[in-house]
Amino acid sequence: MDLALSAADIAFRDEVREFLKQSLTPSLKRSGDLMTSVFSNFESAMAWQAILAEKGWAAPDWPVEYGGTDWTVNQKIIYLKESKRAGAPSLLPMGIQMLGPILIRYGTEAQKHELLPRILSGEDVWCQGYSEPGAGSDLASLKMRAVADGDDYILNGSKIWTSFAHRSNKIFCLVKTDVDSKPQAGISFILVDLDSAGVTVAPIVSIDGEVEQCQVFFEDVRVSKDNLVGKENQGWEVAKCLLEFERGGYCYYAAIEKQLAQVRRLAAEEKTAEGWFYELDPVFSTRLAELEIEKLALEFTENRVNCLAEGKPGALTSLVKVAGTELSQKVDALALELRGTHLPLLQNEALSYGFEGGFIGSEHGLNIMNAYLNNRASTIYGGSAEIQRNIMAKQVLGL
Repeated sequence: MDLALSAADIAFRDEVREFLKQSLTPSLKRSGDLMTSVFSNFESAMAWQAILAEKGWAAPDWPVEYGGTDWTVNQKIIYLKESKRAGAPSLLPMGIQMLGPILIRYGTEAQKHELLPRILSGEDVWCQGYSEPGAGSDLASLKMRAVADGDDYILNGSKIWTSFAHRSNKIFCLVKTDVDSKPQAGISFILVDLDSAGVTVAPIVSIDGEVEQCQVFFEDVRVSKDNLVGKENQGWEVAKCLLEFERGGYCYYAAIEKQLAQVRRLAAEEKTAEGWFYELDPVFSTRLAELEIEKLALEFTENRVNCLAEGKPGALTSLVKVAGTELSQKVDALALELRGTHLPLLQNEALSYGFEGGFIGSEHGLNIMNAYLNNRASTIYGGSAEIQRNIMAKQVLGL
């Protein structure tokens, strides 16, 4: 597919730029610029989703009949790239990017009619119940049980590393519905209200002092069989499909481009131990240039994969996920050097939505230490880098 911009693409790009210019408040832009993970802080993400939902741009990958945009691949790339460049906060992906496409593909008409509009509006905030204390990348080893009881299931078990469970009202879960079959064949995909009796959400404080992950406990939780997505014991198929949307649909190279722009700004402000600005240091400049080249290669790869997929993610999303997360960690490591004596400081309050107080050091570098610590997990979540390489070896290379 030709990625050169047509006259229509240029007009669309200008429309996106004008919308972002008019709609991004200073607080929203600051939140987007100072993100510390793939997630924006909750308040800015929901505020930006409300603006996008009113515009009709909250779910570009959905079919038009469910609230999507009917954009071309080029238009989606333009929108993602321009949003990152403008400093727009990212939306929480669990509902729009992950569950929404699954409901459209596997859900009943009743589920689509009830749940999809509530995802778009932000009335429902979803979290993902996949990983367990003994089943992370090896999801087939999960133990959480769902035992049939008339028209309901009774759920017992726990999920861990559940992003934003403490800010969500619903969770989609993988559960064991048949313990006698082989592991992958006995799993089902079910939707649960987090305010159900027997559900307990326990926040986990991360190394950067923030709460992004939680553990969720289920004790004799009663859930209607109407909440099953797909058929009973079809959950492994549904789960793999969802993971493709989780690994794809994220503009890695545009996010890394923003990271590199932050490094360049800091390099013009921070000095080396010898007393000159980092941007004038030949060793540092060479390392930065090498990362710029890797970013360019990632951009071409990601655009190629997006064009091949045309809205239907496949195994090649694993390639983009590995390349994107590993390059992002390299940029994090280089950015650390620029913080100098300010490196150890975690100024979490200064990163909050709407903050207007004082801080130490350059505002451009406020999030670097937090981002470095949080991003250590990027090559683990969504399936570890080792798992991604196995997927590519088997499904792409046929090894």
